[in-house]
Amino acid sequence: MTLLYLVRHGETDWNLEHRIQGSTDIPLNETGREQAATTGRLLATREWNAVVSSPLSRAFETASIIAAELGLPTPTTLDDIVERHYGEAEGLDYDQISARFPDDSPVPGRESREAVADRVIPALIALAEAHPGQSLVVVSHGGVIRSVLNSVEPLTAEPASESRPHTGYGSIRNGSVHSFRHTDGTLELIAFDDPIEEESLACATDELEEQNAVEQRESARAL
Repeated sequence: MTLLYLVRHGETDWNLEHRIQGSTDIPLNETGREQAATTGRLLATREWNAVVSSPLSRAFETASIIAAELGLPTPTTLDDIVERHYGEAEGLDYDQISARFPDDSPVPGRESREAVADRVIPALIALAEAHPGQSLVVVSHGGVIRSVLNSVEPLTAEPASESRPHTGYGSIRNGSVHSFRHTDGTLELIAFDDPIEEESLACATDELEEQNAVEQRESARAL
């Protein structure tokens, strides 16, 4: 059995402005670096073998900060866990999305959640199989984590608390942690609300759907 703890990168200025990032390479802001350090200190209460990251800078810097807190080497990168491509929606905020793509208008170049799962889950399984019996921190993105959750265990998680309302699977906040185990070629959710995540939310900002109009629309349709 291999443990994979998926961590969403820290905050960026585009997150703060509710602009869709996707494959656009936006760096962490200072809040994001603080979130990464907080998550790293919480993860340091457990034993880890390695840190793996999406190649985008916001994820890699988050992973590097976490690795330093864990006393581990520089993270390796895994191209297939890069954020979902949002096509022509990237860089737009809510008002711009509504004006350019009203209602359920398709967004040219947008990668479906199913396509994201089709590339990410085999990559995570291969990663786990290359590290049998180990515990890995995997730093990725909100859209990626949402697609993995919906594929591995669709919409079965309960809300973390009444004080944190959300749509669909729940809040995927910057710096949050979601744990999975790999056995016999499959991934299984351990905890959407991992105890580490409960503590990491002390420095959390907005959740994924509050930052990303496309994800909000799709989550609302899934209910």
